[in-house]
Amino acid sequence: MLDQKIIKELEAYIHNHLIIELQDRMYSDMKEECISESLHIELDHFIKNNQKPTLQEVLFRFIDQKAASDTEIYKRAGIDRRHFSKIRSSSDYRPKKSTVIALALALELDEVEFHQLLESGGYSLSDSETADLVIKFCLEKKIYDVIQVNEYLDYFSQKTLV
Repeated sequence: MLDQKIIKELEAYIHNHLIIELQDRMYSDMKEECISESLHIELDHFIKNNQKPTLQEVLFRFIDQKAASDTEIYKRAGIDRRHFSKIRSSSDYRPKKSTVIALALALELDEVEFHQLLESGGYSLSDSETADLVIKFCLEKKIYDVIQVNEYLDYFSQKTLV
């Protein structure tokens, strides 16, 4: 036969420990929620403080600074009107690196501006790629004619811009 006093003590022990464990779990969940919310706030703050302008913002700022028309730029870059319109109207559209390079050449950007535009699209020029070295050379020599740049790329058996 079981001792009723021990049974009552055991029930109280289990009850107290379950309540403590439940409280611990609730506290842990609340703590995780607070940490998660804090991280979200911190992430939002980080993005707001570090996000740079989009490719479209940088591109159209340069077009405005150069007092050029959209038509003039997309024609010089060798891009058709529909493609250029997609670049202008769709903020999440990301044109190919070669398209961004062609636009930068059409705008006759200096080296700093050229790299700003490329970086805004998530691109850069590499010192280990022949095509990128051709672009760097043309940029240094202020060769902005896309047709001429394409001829140099073709001479080195590289893919042309457009």
